[in-house]
Amino acid sequence: MPADRPTARRPVAAAPAAAKGRVAAPAGAPTTAPRGARGWFHRVPAKELAQFTSRLETLVNAGLPVVRCLRVLEAQQRPGPLKHVVEAVADDVEGGAPLSEAMAKYPQVFDRLYVNMVRAGEAGGVLGPILERLAGFARKAEAIKGQLKGALTYPILVMIFAGGVLLVAMLVVVPKFEQMFESYDTEMPAVTQLLISTSRGMVAWWWAVLLAPVLCVALFAWLLRNEGFAERVDAFRLRVPLFGQVVRKTIVARFTRTLGTLLASGVPILDALDIVRASISNRVVRGAVGDVHDAIREGQGMSATLGESGVFDDMVVNMIDVGEETGKLDGMLLRIAEDTEAELDTSITVLFKALEPMMLLVVALVVGLIAFALFSPMIRLMESFSGHS
Repeated sequence: MPADRPTARRPVAAAPAAAKGRVAAPAGAPTTAPRGARGWFHRVPAKELAQFTSRLETLVNAGLPVVRCLRVLEAQQRPGPLKHVVEAVADDVEGGAPLSEAMAKYPQVFDRLYVNMVRAGEAGGVLGPILERLAGFARKAEAIKGQLKGALTYPILVMIFAGGVLLVAMLVVVPKFEQMFESYDTEMPAVTQLLISTSRGMVAWWWAVLLAPVLCVALFAWLLRNEGFAERVDAFRLRVPLFGQVVRKTIVARFTRTLGTLLASGVPILDALDIVRASISNRVVRGAVGDVHDAIREGQGMSATLGESGVFDDMVVNMIDVGEETGKLDGMLLRIAEDTEAELDTSITVLFKALEPMMLLVVALVVGLIAFALFSPMIRLMESFSGHS
């Protein structure tokens, strides 16, 4: 690699020069993208965006101008939303707009974290290293998300299978047994009568049985629009045994990694906290980050306010306190993120290893109860037959 390779300084400096013959569009102005580029796309999968960022970082660090990098990536993209967005961004940059400004027009693809880190890289002339950090951040986020999805697959499949078996039993099997019991005028115990009554209701109101889960989900989504209810739900998620630990560690890992990455990229701490707060979905934690933002603006430290929130454990708070004292807060936050992600891996394993036998036990109890309710009258019936013979 040549010794005098231009890393990120060439593309950043090139924007004003290109703008001499063409005024850069303001942040909210329409782009020069082809027709349909702005309305055509929806959200881009995180994995696809991570691949794009990694390839852009490689090309920028190789010394290519930003416009050339974007054109190369545009040609490599398969037809789809990201290809249209990259084309539009490349057109804007070619017209003199900074890369961050061009990306900011597409918040569904490039969120505030992404745009602000790119802006910091342009300002400091270190776009390549910043993109490298962004690519690493995206890979970490995808790894955690994939781990959670993989761990959830088995329990979800078990629940779907168990629900299907229960529906078939109640709608098909139990009515057959009911006809047999009625034909022999068999005396049925209370549990069998309850099971048959439930089956009759489900057969008569089968449409309500299928519609009930949809209505429950819709009602819950409607209730979540109320901030008070939504905050109570978020607080409950943090307190649930086992599951709450996974939720808490996931949030702490994301918070520390995002904030550490922003600070290491040169973003001012108040701006970084604003970005982090917007990226957190849990309202309780979002409120705690807002309190930290207000405390720092008033000249206080971060660790004390985080400790009062009750969301972050003492170890995390103490490490942040050390980072503030030593002036190496960004490095300490990234170290906390690494440690928390390792703990998260263990917590996910423990959670789903505990869930598997519990779910199997519940399924076994339900199936056993149905079997007992159905076969108990049959045993009486066979005993009556043997007594008459």
